[in-house]
Amino acid sequence: MTEELKNERKENIYTLINDDDYRPLKFKELCYLLQIGGRDKDDLLEILNELVDEGRIEKTSKGKYQKLGKGVLVGTFISNQRGFGFVRVEGYKEDFFVPQKYTMGAFHNDKVLIRVASGNRGRSTEAHVERILERGLKQLVGTYQKNRNFGFVIPDNGKLDSDIFIPEKKSMGAVTGHKVVVEITNYGEKSKSAEGRVVEILGHINDPETDVLSVVRDLDIPVDFPDVVMAEVKNIPDEVTTKEMAGRTDLRQLQTVTIDGEDAKDLDDAITLYEENGLYKLGVHIADVTHYVRENSPLDKEALKRGTSCYLIDKVIPMLPHKLSNGICSLNEGKDRLTLSCLMDIDANGKIINHKICESVINVDRRMSYTSVSAIVEDHDPTETEKYKELVPMFELMLHVSELLRTIRHERGSIDFDFDESKITVDEDGQVSYIGVYERRRSNQIIEDFMLAANETIAEDYFWQQIPFEYRIHEAPDTERVKQLSILISKFGYYFKASKENIHPKEFQKLLSKIEGEPCENLISRMTLRTMRQARYSTECEGHFGLSCKYYCHFTSPIRRYPDLQIHRIIKDNIHGRLDDRRLSHYDAILPKVSDDNSRKERRAEEAERQVERLKKVEYMEHHIGEEFEGIISGVINRGIFVELPNTIEGFVDVSTLYDDFYMYSQDEYAMIGESTGKKYSIGDTVKVKVKLADKQSRRIEFVIRSDAKEGDETGHGKGKRKQTHRK
Repeated sequence: MTEELKNERKENIYTLINDDDYRPLKFKELCYLLQIGGRDKDDLLEILNELVDEGRIEKTSKGKYQKLGKGVLVGTFISNQRGFGFVRVEGYKEDFFVPQKYTMGAFHNDKVLIRVASGNRGRSTEAHVERILERGLKQLVGTYQKNRNFGFVIPDNGKLDSDIFIPEKKSMGAVTGHKVVVEITNYGEKSKSAEGRVVEILGHINDPETDVLSVVRDLDIPVDFPDVVMAEVKNIPDEVTTKEMAGRTDLRQLQTVTIDGEDAKDLDDAITLYEENGLYKLGVHIADVTHYVRENSPLDKEALKRGTSCYLIDKVIPMLPHKLSNGICSLNEGKDRLTLSCLMDIDANGKIINHKICESVINVDRRMSYTSVSAIVEDHDPTETEKYKELVPMFELMLHVSELLRTIRHERGSIDFDFDESKITVDEDGQVSYIGVYERRRSNQIIEDFMLAANETIAEDYFWQQIPFEYRIHEAPDTERVKQLSILISKFGYYFKASKENIHPKEFQKLLSKIEGEPCENLISRMTLRTMRQARYSTECEGHFGLSCKYYCHFTSPIRRYPDLQIHRIIKDNIHGRLDDRRLSHYDAILPKVSDDNSRKERRAEEAERQVERLKKVEYMEHHIGEEFEGIISGVINRGIFVELPNTIEGFVDVSTLYDDFYMYSQDEYAMIGESTGKKYSIGDTVKVKVKLADKQSRRIEFVIRSDAKEGDETGHGKGKRKQTHRK
């Protein structure tokens, strides 16, 4: 029986057992019902066992197969250091709380079957783990601690509630302080620790290269490309041939530039722009990666496995091998390159009135940096202007068209969370030499505006063609969070129009405009951002709330994002008339899974980037223990407060260092007050802190507040302002 036929039969059996008219039956009774005999019985039993193992159906103690009972769900276990956990179930807004005695020994990321209990814990409904369906954690990364005849590994993942016991013979000779990869051999019981064996020693915890490698291994991010992939890459040419250019729209005569950061090597987008017959002719040209990455090839399967390139300070783990990402696919200056182009006609008001999508060939005139273009259009620097004088008119036109596009987005309600990012510089040895705010210039916005225009145009085109597609969606905020925000801003005299059923992004935009420069800006901006859901990929075109648009996709970065590569393949099939019923059915079948997988891989890469950034900040502050800084209170929890420094580094102030007496929240829940002292610390206050601790093992930075700290204003909120990029 082929895998395809088996999956079809499996779904038919699952549908049968979940039918309202079905009554629980034993295996022999099912065979009789389905008129199955001979070798087909073995296939049926295999299918039934798989459905049970996957948690899709139940097998009773009497051997009868039935659908899951009421309150029985399947989800992912999220552990906690204190022993209890939560289970995340797809389709449910809130996670289910699992008390420690009902976890059944579940580990972080295990796939579990739970039964919902009647009790609840605050906002979380309680559940009990009935069965562990699949272990989600096979390996982990941690720090080895050697004892006389054995050792322990302290997991880097702070969610795990126990260390891993390592027998001496299975330690690979690791010593205290080594970062190691551990394979779990026994998940333990209530009275016994989990046990494992060391399979790789990454290096010592004090080695600056080890911390990045530890994060990568812990999140199971592939680094090296398999031999079969590299063998395929060897056959890819270094230059574009005349034969490959045949039949494409030749755009090499157009003045063309790329604009990227100075260190960028994977240049996947280029721009052309000129004025003709009263229209602005904007061309967004994207590397035609699918010309080299064939569907279901080893290269394609590896790209899907990775999902996205991962940028870790000074290192990149690419989605594609360098021969493609930095070579034949990169739109390098002076090289003929194959592209997929979105050619847009824009009127004097900034409206896109016509467009064309085509396979093309380009040749980039100049590889520009954000710094140089901003020096020309913002600073009017004479040296840069003279150096690129033949391109200056196009850059000035880019600025103008960008402003037109930006104005239209603003008018429809697009929310621009234009917040600062951390800029971290490391030396040749991997040691952090500088941490500060990444300067985002107007040239960054120019490219963003053009990419957004292309992404929206492509998405709308394919939506109306009713072709299977992968969209980028951003759902409206959760109503409960909107309600909390509404209550908060009302304390400051601000309101916005919102009902339980509907809120328009324009109301958020108006709010951010109203609070600009106000003492409460920092607090309200943060809370506004927290109300937003995470964007994700989907086969349904549900719009993008943050951008306030109905149609959106990711088209512009196929070198580093698989979703873009996926829709390029669909677009090229459409251009060449290959979208027959068979091909359409193929895309209908694979895209839901591909979209979900792409979203998960994006989350994984984001988590890696966050963890590495956190580690480098801790490493940097290790050299500043005892020093004093001025910062802004960025958060308040029941254990203390968070303070952020101007260079974006955030540390924690334990409540025990604030008060000797009982502490409590103020009524607005964003301040902390001493019971007897009346001393108040609120989000937005400016305070002086001293660095107390910077520990790479726990990844913690701790401050203590100096006694001469500055107080906030009468509302308790300082005027500190901070920005952070909102990833679209």
